[in-house]
Amino acid sequence: MSVAFRSSRTMRWSVFALLVVAGLFYVKWYPYYGRAFDAAAHHSIGSSILMGTADAAPTPSWDAALGYALAYGKAIWKAMILGLLIGSAVQALIPASAVHRALAGSGFRSTLAGGLLGIPGMMCTCCAAPVVVGLRRQNAAPGAAVAFWLSNTMLNPATLVFTGFVLGWQWTALRLALSVPMVFGLGWLANRVAAPADHVAVQVPREEDEPRTLGQTAVRWMRIFGGMTLRLIPEYLVIVLLLGAARAWMFPHIGPDIGNEWFWVLALALAGMLFVIPTAGEVPIVQAMLTLGMGVAPAAALMMTLPPVSLPSLAMLGRSLPLRLLLSLAAAVVSFGVFAAAIAAALWA
Repeated sequence: MSVAFRSSRTMRWSVFALLVVAGLFYVKWYPYYGRAFDAAAHHSIGSSILMGTADAAPTPSWDAALGYALAYGKAIWKAMILGLLIGSAVQALIPASAVHRALAGSGFRSTLAGGLLGIPGMMCTCCAAPVVVGLRRQNAAPGAAVAFWLSNTMLNPATLVFTGFVLGWQWTALRLALSVPMVFGLGWLANRVAAPADHVAVQVPREEDEPRTLGQTAVRWMRIFGGMTLRLIPEYLVIVLLLGAARAWMFPHIGPDIGNEWFWVLALALAGMLFVIPTAGEVPIVQAMLTLGMGVAPAAALMMTLPPVSLPSLAMLGRSLPLRLLLSLAAAVVSFGVFAAAIAAALWA
């Protein structure tokens, strides 16, 4: 390996590390550090983004769609930009051989690595999706990509702390006990569900094909960033608008009449899997619903199904993971929600 080639790789690794650390510190780590003290002091992290202080979501309309999209966009826009930057940087700055060594295996080791790498990200499912796209384009194994994706939300340390201070530490214990098998179990399952063709061997770029100067690297990075943005964001925005309009159908009037019956659990678990929320948005949603008298079983189902996947994030990964795998993940998330509801009903009802 030539001196110029080593220097180029060192430069790209340094830029990538700076982006990840500085970006996450600004967008996630520092804000959540302060927010944890607010949660401890006030036992709240804000109102429900789903319906505010009302007992029902607004009726379907353009105003309901736009209102939710604006509120949601205000909460996640910085993280979405960071996700797109990191997802494109993985392709532009990181050697494919490095991703291959860490995340391309079909065994549990790569799944474990992917899940652990996702924990510091603490992104919502949609903001983590561009990074998953980048990892898959560098041919990370499906299991590693899925574990990375799910651990951002389900093993998010800040959200676990918020859950304890706002809902009670028994809710954190329930969430953590089910999140570990969800993240790593579904990651392992992803490698079993994916066809052999989905485990593509990485073609390590030739030395002469990798950018050598800062200018070449920047041009390549911005080209990938622009392509990802144009492909992922329009469909994402359309689905968010549709979900914002339809939330009154997905989440009906909330009150004591929504108890621990199985049909409410299943209906809300399915709605939670499809709906999209910002990071930790499930905590005030569940708090508001419990305050309005909803049963603990459907509340537990929502706690486990709102964060990990959503219809927009599933659509964003439609070209990166096989459809049968995405459908399997959606069904598995609903199953985890139902299981959480059964545990909550047995312990706390």
